[in-house]
Amino acid sequence: MLPILFFIIAIIYASVGFGGGTSYLALLTIFDVEYLFIPIIGLACNIIVVTGNCFNYIRAGNLNIKFLTPYFLGSIPLAYIGGKFQITKEFFQILLFFCLMISGLLLLLQASQYKLKDQIIKKIPFFLAVIIGAGIGFVSGVVGIGGGIMLSPILYNLKAAQPKQIAIAASLFILINSISGFLGQIQKLDNLLKLQPYFYLLLAVLLGGQLGNFLNIKILKPHILAILTSILVIFVALSLGLKIF
Repeated sequence: MLPILFFIIAIIYASVGFGGGTSYLALLTIFDVEYLFIPIIGLACNIIVVTGNCFNYIRAGNLNIKFLTPYFLGSIPLAYIGGKFQITKEFFQILLFFCLMISGLLLLLQASQYKLKDQIIKKIPFFLAVIIGAGIGFVSGVVGIGGGIMLSPILYNLKAAQPKQIAIAASLFILINSISGFLGQIQKLDNLLKLQPYFYLLLAVLLGGQLGNFLNIKILKPHILAILTSILVIFVALSLGLKIF
């Protein structure tokens, strides 16, 4: 079942510019995969999915490095530190549950912002942007997600940029943080070959991510995709909650 579920999740998340890390982690937890493997698998899947997203967004000319810089300055080192941070299995599951619930609710709020025509952009102070990036980066590294699913709704609701700029910001944020967190996480394992039985999941998300990119570009409207994604995230969170509480 896992490859099929990962394929479906990659389609849905990629269609809104995310990697799917939160739901991958929840499913791996529900299926009782070895605790130390879970963040590494989730981050690897994130990297594969959002690489395609970033390529499409950058090719469309939506990249704004100046806007992204303070968030990266805060997030990259903290994602690496968070990846190396040792926590118990029980705390990991509880933290993941709350990350999922908060992300799902924020995405619902984000969906309502898509329909706003005349959006006044509010410049976020540089220091505050660094703090936002650092906070999300650390949690992302500890749990094993990219963090874009939290950053994107925050930027939307703060009206920090135009929708296209936020989309590329979230995708690049996920990609860079996933790489940073992955480098921290793999230091907890003495042999990466232990992950070999799960390599097929990488192929599943590669295929799903490409299909999700097609849906985003060609078919479904952004607010519909955001609502579908938020429903999926909340559903997975509740499923995880039933397992751990």
